[in-house]
Amino acid sequence: MRIDNALAWAVKQLEGGESPSVDAKVILASILGKSQTYLFTWPDKTLDDTEQVQFEAAVAKRKRGEPVAYIIGKRDFWTLSLFTSPDTLIPRPDTEVLVEQVLNWANEHLAHPLSICDLGTGTGAIALALASELPKASVTGVDFQQGAVKLATRNAQANNLINARFVQSDWFSALDGQTFDIIVSNPPYIEETSPYLDEGDVRFEPKTALTSGHDGLDDIKHIIKNAPEYLNKGALLAFEHGFDQGSAVNTLLTDAGFVKVKTVKDFGNNDRVTLGQWR
Repeated sequence: MRIDNALAWAVKQLEGGESPSVDAKVILASILGKSQTYLFTWPDKTLDDTEQVQFEAAVAKRKRGEPVAYIIGKRDFWTLSLFTSPDTLIPRPDTEVLVEQVLNWANEHLAHPLSICDLGTGTGAIALALASELPKASVTGVDFQQGAVKLATRNAQANNLINARFVQSDWFSALDGQTFDIIVSNPPYIEETSPYLDEGDVRFEPKTALTSGHDGLDDIKHIIKNAPEYLNKGALLAFEHGFDQGSAVNTLLTDAGFVKVKTVKDFGNNDRVTLGQWR
């Protein structure tokens, strides 16, 4: 089967999905170990038998709704290429807003090398993006799941980032005695009864990394309550949260004694990130 014929077949198979053409190209490029540009440049190249079988199997998985990031085992985030796993959430573009806001704050407070903690690190996306942009910073990522810790460590090694380390911890449980200039988190924030859990890629992602109580705020409340013990004076606490949680998170931070609290919108103009500075 030629590349152009393979793509046409896949698009037809995935018809009715969110992005049939994009998904087909990403999957085929991954299987061939080539860029998507190669697919356009050499449309008449023929897949060998193994490649064709792999492609057909991958398209069948996508047709059943399985996320492309899990099928090919990778996802781009920031300037990094990250390995993915069903043990963790798939990194999403809106999370880059959180990275941008933390970097903006960090670049105003570079009097000394910063210590950063990423709570619930998953693939390590946030921690590694910050480590790549702040090479003098010391970045610690923690996750309750040992599989996530191993995956994040693998991603650090794959991206040659030596200033990030990952440890297993139930939020702050393994961080006794440590303090940080920045604590950042993309915690679970979806309501347990949300219909969103039955849609799209989310159906395949670990529910423990998605839901947090009846209002989605249980973990954010826990972090805000306990974070001061682990924050240096004037340190930053920053969250990603749901599109309708900006006001609630803003209030929680303010009531807990944080100052300069602000909420920032994502690329879709929805409240997505709230951050505050410890007094």
